[in-house]
Amino acid sequence: MPDYESQIREAFPELGSIDSPNLRETVVDAWRLGLDRGGWNHIEDIPYAWNIHEVTNVEHVRGVTRIACQTAEEQRDFHGADPDIDTIVAACLLHDVGKCYEYVDFVDDETLLEPDPTYATEEVPHSLSGYALAHEVGCPLSVQRAIPHFIGEIPTRTIEAELVKSANSASSNAITQSTMGITLQEWVDEYSQTQA
Repeated sequence: MPDYESQIREAFPELGSIDSPNLRETVVDAWRLGLDRGGWNHIEDIPYAWNIHEVTNVEHVRGVTRIACQTAEEQRDFHGADPDIDTIVAACLLHDVGKCYEYVDFVDDETLLEPDPTYATEEVPHSLSGYALAHEVGCPLSVQRAIPHFIGEIPTRTIEAELVKSANSASSNAITQSTMGITLQEWVDEYSQTQA
């Protein structure tokens, strides 16, 4: 059994930005559970997207977290808003934990141990399975509700949820542009029909 806890803590130094020790541990617990059920050898083996393997999911998650935190600082300093940093960091770190389940069919067999077929499937979008993982390990509702990041998944959105969603788009646009030379929307338009 891989030492998932060490992998997670090493992969995400941003965990140290979460003031609440309990919340920090629930984020680690969600990742540990996802990695175990997905059957991954290493957290760095999970790709950013089913067809973009040049960037890891870890790199993307860290980018989203950094973008959201910097934006939250601007919202606070320039606009006088008061976004909750613990919620933002935890939700950003968990927004793509569901890829542990969704992407097992898109990687080489050597990167996997034995995925649990109950969970490891592309049938449930990763933002929803990530929400379920966060709920299962006891993340606060504020974090759970900020994880689904596709339009229409959650009708009422908090400032923290909007930060996760917009930071995810910013990071994703950077990744698709740097790896494929196209925008995120162009990637969605081109490849959503391939996956359908």
